[in-house]
Amino acid sequence: MANYDDLKLAVQALSGGKNDVLFDDLGYPSIMVIIPKGKISDVIDGAPQDMHPAFIVNGVEKNQIYISKYQNIVVGGRAYSLPFKDPAVSMNFDTAKQNCEAKGVGWHLITNAEWAFVALWCKKNGFMPRGNNNYGSDVSAAWEKGAQTYYDSGAGKTGRVATGSGPAGWAHDNTNMGIFDLNGNIWEWNGGMRLKNGEIQIIPNNNAAAAVDQSDTSTLWKAILADGSIVDPGTPGTLKYDNTTVGDSTQTEHQVSGNLQLDDVVDYPMYTTDPTSNASYGYKSQTFESLAADTGITPPTILKALALFPVDAQHGGDIIYVRNYGERLPYRGGHWGNGASAGVFALSLHSARSSAFSGIGFRSAYIA
Repeated sequence: MANYDDLKLAVQALSGGKNDVLFDDLGYPSIMVIIPKGKISDVIDGAPQDMHPAFIVNGVEKNQIYISKYQNIVVGGRAYSLPFKDPAVSMNFDTAKQNCEAKGVGWHLITNAEWAFVALWCKKNGFMPRGNNNYGSDVSAAWEKGAQTYYDSGAGKTGRVATGSGPAGWAHDNTNMGIFDLNGNIWEWNGGMRLKNGEIQIIPNNNAAAAVDQSDTSTLWKAILADGSIVDPGTPGTLKYDNTTVGDSTQTEHQVSGNLQLDDVVDYPMYTTDPTSNASYGYKSQTFESLAADTGITPPTILKALALFPVDAQHGGDIIYVRNYGERLPYRGGHWGNGASAGVFALSLHSARSSAFSGIGFRSAYIA
């Protein structure tokens, strides 16, 4: 087996200790970015000085999280974070999760809590990373390009680009030591959060990082009350994503009219007639920052800390997609054709866990 000690030392030295090389239980490397622990107040002005949930696993506070520097490839059924590769795509949620956990104890699919902390860190620190959201370049900086790895024949343009092949502005901290491609290139599955018939459900704190059961029938899923309490799914008054009007079958591409809102009931399911008919599937999309709460609902801090409700009206114009019926698993970031709506706060709760297509992949993380 190859000796990667020199690689580890070089990565540590060149990054000033901000990056590291971690090895799976077969001894193969992944390049990771170290995210030191932080409080909710560190990333949201005026928030409580409680530890952000991303750093609490099974009641134990963690000093740091390791997040893949690059969107992952798959070799031998295992996920790896390596530069200048075509990221793995066309896999469903459960396969992405398995590819991460196969690496050994501590490895897991990046969770929504982890992604949210990084996204909020970017916002708080005044830099929203750019990326491949406009067919090989960034829509706001056309001169910024990555190296093509996949040609989008339908669009007749570049699709995916090689991991980390863009400039420093495509990293979360605007340096080459950061996490690359959180804006565009491919959507990325996140663990530990879902919608179930519109109800917002989480696996509390960052317990989803412990290779736990995230199946549809898992008993670990919990819901959230308007006061931030964590309760069993189906408890009266839990928070949900609702619409402001009934689904409308005349809307193009099944986009229903109305507006998304946070509510404690689902008055307006987004399907247009029969939720079991593909022809009737409806959804709603709008900017994340325009998501509002229904009258009488005050969004709790936990939803903002998990980037499931906007902190304010400035989230880069990133998009949120919702279908508030059935089970919907999250993917984040956007892909190469999403333009200005891609970004660190872009969130799709549009698809079932079985979804797989050329614009969706994943990223692993590690907590000791």
